[in-house]
Amino acid sequence: MRQATWETIWMTALSMIIVAIVGIILGLLLFESHNKKGIGWKILNWIISFFVNVFRSIPFIILIVLLLPFTRDLVGTIIGPKAAIPSLVISAAPFYARMVEADFREVDSGVIEAVKSMGGTNWDVIFKVLLPESTPALIAGGTVTAISLISYTAMAGAIGSGGLGYLAYLDGFQSNNNTVTLVSTVIILIIVLIVQTIGDLIVKKTDKRSL
Repeated sequence: MRQATWETIWMTALSMIIVAIVGIILGLLLFESHNKKGIGWKILNWIISFFVNVFRSIPFIILIVLLLPFTRDLVGTIIGPKAAIPSLVISAAPFYARMVEADFREVDSGVIEAVKSMGGTNWDVIFKVLLPESTPALIAGGTVTAISLISYTAMAGAIGSGGLGYLAYLDGFQSNNNTVTLVSTVIILIIVLIVQTIGDLIVKKTDKRSL
């Protein structure tokens, strides 16, 4: 049980770090290319939107199966916690990217224009306006995504990824041991509550409106 708990935490933490980086980049590209003129920007927006919409729509358990050849080539195996990371990232990053795009759209356009009028570059807008102003929303979205990843790790356990989901399925369900299933479920619930609590506290600390 201890090993399975650690595997669930490890899979969630590592995949969430990658999802945050990829999701913010994709969300930023979607935001920047949405209203830009020029065929290049429109093609870029269409390609990213297509990728995000497709992978966000595929049920996770099906996505795992579809990505088995890719996972084998990337990490050298299709079982164990390491093998679950590609599927976790590819399923959650598009979901988070859409939230990032929406968060950037909520930033006051007047502030962005003010920075540009003072000679600010696009990098200034990104690092001095978009990211700071949307930090609470980005963290809140990241918390929701992390909780989704925890549930995904449980589903991935059905095909041998390890973690509490695998323990609940193999040693609980298949062995007709309801105690193992119940304890695994309770631990997952506790992890979710801890993640939600930490996320809420960080959002409260970073939200200027609560200061």
